Amino acid sequence: MAMPISCSAFRRTALVLALVTGGMPAFAQESTNQSAGQSANQSATQIASNQAVGEVVLIPNRVIYPGETIELTALKQVTLIPGKHKPEAMATVAEELQGKVAKRTLLPGRYIPSTAIRDAWLVEQGAAVQVFFISGGLTISATAVTLQPGSAGDLIKVRNSDSGKILSGTVMADGTIQVSAS
Repeated sequence: MAMPISCSAFRRTALVLALVTGGMPAFAQESTNQSAGQSANQSATQIASNQAVGEVVLIPNRVIYPGETIELTALKQVTLIPGKHKPEAMATVAEELQGKVAKRTLLPGRYIPSTAIRDAWLVEQGAAVQVFFISGGLTISATAVTLQPGSAGDLIKVRNSDSGKILSGTVMADGTIQVSAS
């Protein structure tokens, strides 16, 4: 009958270990050894000074929902365990994240995939915009209604307000649409 007791103790230990290690991603896990005595503090300092400093990354500190603009207040800075590196195609620095919009739900404590964020829309769907066709010295402008949202550099469809014709054009940095000959 000793087997069930050791088995349940093993399960408890495994559960505690799973909760402790599985609850945090592969970031710096701070040890909380608060030993009494000067020698313990000195050895902890020596260990910390011998280790290489890990890479600093930004992760969400709360749930960020799709369509929400990412602000630096919604992110926290963490240091990776020395020797660990962030996975490829993850956005972890302020320049990659500030002002971007979440495409899907971003969970706290997790890396942010580059595919899960996008630039904010410069033109919204249904907005009236100026459309330009430029060829050499010829410039034609018209008013159109966007049929889809887009950010700078995106190819979107617009409907000419006068003729009703649907055109494809590139969103420019100033919010206008430039169409080309087709």
